[in-house]
Amino acid sequence: MFEIEYKGGNTVVISTKKSKLITDPRQSVLGLKDQSVKDAVSLATESRLQSVDPDARLAIEGPGEYEVVDFSIQGAAATRHIDTEDVEKKATVYRIEIGDARIALVGNIAPKLDESQLESLGVVDVLIIPVGGGGYTLDATAASAMTRSIDPKVVIPIHYSDSSLSYEVPQDDLSVFVAELGVSVETTSKYKIKSLANLPPTLTIVELTRS
Repeated sequence: MFEIEYKGGNTVVISTKKSKLITDPRQSVLGLKDQSVKDAVSLATESRLQSVDPDARLAIEGPGEYEVVDFSIQGAAATRHIDTEDVEKKATVYRIEIGDARIALVGNIAPKLDESQLESLGVVDVLIIPVGGGGYTLDATAASAMTRSIDPKVVIPIHYSDSSLSYEVPQDDLSVFVAELGVSVETTSKYKIKSLANLPPTLTIVELTRS
């Protein structure tokens, strides 16, 4: 059905047989080259993490409903972790549907989702969530609490300590999130989902080695 690869920071690539979707492709903020895949959907959780890519099939960086190739996408506004509740919501949380599978993508947002945001995500099979903390994104405790509130079968942690990346602020090691959530861990270079029947019966962390 699809597979997920991790590129570092908030960037993952979701691939189907027909197309690809890249999240937060502007990796120059991490000291890397911005991600670019010809004819891919470019999806940003904040406008500053979107890249200018003339080869993108569609660039998305805000709330709304989008249908493109194999992807059905719904975005809801959210407060960034570095902002207060009284300022304009500058982040977006997304529900990405591929066939009957649902993926939730949250970026560097405030620690709690409200009822309308949780409702927009609905039933979630796979959650992709930053866990590095440092006052910039969700830390292990907040990420664990949000994971349990969303209640996916699989959680893929992103945006954690990596000595080869130039994060804007220091990030916690992935092991802190693993210990906080306290569930089993599967490590792989690509997470492949052939059908929902292949998903684990209980909540599982999938650690994707950066490609």
